[in-house]
Amino acid sequence: MAAPTQPRRSRRGGVARADRRTLLWTAASALLITGLASALIVRFGTALFTTRPRPVAEGASTEEAGCAPDRIQSLDSWRLARVEHAPLAPPKKQIWERALGSTAAVQAAIKERLVGWPAQLLVDRADLPRQSSTFARRLARDTWRGLDALTDRDHGLPLDTVTFGDRSVAQPDSHIADYTSTTNIGLHLIDVVAALDLGLIDEDGARDRIRRTLDTLDALETDDGLYFNYYDTTSLERTSRFLSFVDSGWLTAGLMVVRMTFSDLYERCTALIDRTHYQAFYDPGYELMSHGYYVDPRGPSRYHYGVLYTEARLGTLIAIGKGDVPDAVWFEMTRTFPSACRWQSREPRGVHEKSILGHTFTAGYYQWHMLRYVPSWGGSMFEALMPVLLLDEAAVAPNSLGANDRVHAAIQRLFALRDLGLPVWGFSPSTTPGSDQYGEYGVQLLGSHGYPAGPVTPYAAALALAVFPTQALADLRRLAQRYDVYGSYGFYDAVDPRTGRVAYKYLTLDQSMLFLALANHLANHAIQKRFAADPIMQRVTPMLAVEDFFD
Repeated sequence: MAAPTQPRRSRRGGVARADRRTLLWTAASALLITGLASALIVRFGTALFTTRPRPVAEGASTEEAGCAPDRIQSLDSWRLARVEHAPLAPPKKQIWERALGSTAAVQAAIKERLVGWPAQLLVDRADLPRQSSTFARRLARDTWRGLDALTDRDHGLPLDTVTFGDRSVAQPDSHIADYTSTTNIGLHLIDVVAALDLGLIDEDGARDRIRRTLDTLDALETDDGLYFNYYDTTSLERTSRFLSFVDSGWLTAGLMVVRMTFSDLYERCTALIDRTHYQAFYDPGYELMSHGYYVDPRGPSRYHYGVLYTEARLGTLIAIGKGDVPDAVWFEMTRTFPSACRWQSREPRGVHEKSILGHTFTAGYYQWHMLRYVPSWGGSMFEALMPVLLLDEAAVAPNSLGANDRVHAAIQRLFALRDLGLPVWGFSPSTTPGSDQYGEYGVQLLGSHGYPAGPVTPYAAALALAVFPTQALADLRRLAQRYDVYGSYGFYDAVDPRTGRVAYKYLTLDQSMLFLALANHLANHAIQKRFAADPIMQRVTPMLAVEDFFD
């Protein structure tokens, strides 16, 4: 209905419970700090972006300089999310809402703008196919129907979130969040191509959908060609002051897939790609990509994407492949931290300096039982395998990213089934069943910082199709058999396997990841092949073949 109040993926988290006085004090303090920070950014923003010293973590000794989490982490924190994703009220939307007179009327009007709506909350488990490949095709079809249905009919933009009541999809029991992100838009473009690959729509239908979305992109407000992080899907107003590097990368990725699919759209997509200048996100003082920058007041985020094995690696490769930033960014990103970084979840092994293509950096790994791996930040499936939706890392980086992908998926499975004794597996940021909060979940030992285990989210299992298809499909089937988690549009966002409680919510980002993982599995990696054929990736993938994470 209005701008998002929940921060989205990779910078989302939960708010700890507090009493009323604590909340009021926190809010007042945040307002004061935000005001002071805004004034400082206006005056010193440019200087801070290029000359600030490397910070040291609170309580860290001098030997830990360079190990501070506020420098190296992808920073999946609620504090950062509240600053970088503070919503901007859309005035035209507010006038429209007031004219309708009530929240119920607004929600009804938004629902009328959608392509479709689910017929029922749950499907009968007995009606789902028992054979794995047939089940995978049914799941892909149902998930696509949802992605297509929960799209604004006129503007061709996917809505971020739709939440249902515990036992009903009736509109009064539901809530439609009519905003979207640049990541959602980029994945929506790829979803349409994947639906074409799977025979779920024809070529004319795919082209019409993509043109509608491109027309809307042409109408959206930008900052010198760069898109803001969030937009209202009804009024098309921006609802953010922030421009995000990683989200811009996923939009570019979507445009790359489209231009490699439809030759008549090549020039149009290329024009949008060319005007996305990733230099705006590059911090030469750190040789890293910033989280992004603000326009009001204008200034950079103080945080960087400093860990290699996270979802940000795909956007980094795109920025390098475009020629917008030097390839030094790739080698400046941390593989494993030195032992002096005592806050990390495990003691690193094999830490040493190595040189590749003229770049010297620190290498090393973690070990769990006999399995060696380079950690992500949080230990989530999302960080590990979302880039694999587009980049076939097993093919282009078999001794580094490809090998690491397999180990992360294997440990996710072993840890859930063996160590936790759960019947299903797949930990990654998702909705927390029983609340409206989005939580950061993972396997702690897989991350330098490490998120706790929590609910199981089906998209995490689907991401593992790229490396362990038999086990991943078995996990998805088990989720559908054991829990009330499968609706008209496929799986809901998460289930607590200990209680069976389900988060009856469809999130475009999570559903898109699930759908694209299925599409690659069922359509002979067609999406990955298109992405690999794009000139941007052709220029950068040879760099990936050289590295071995474990030599």
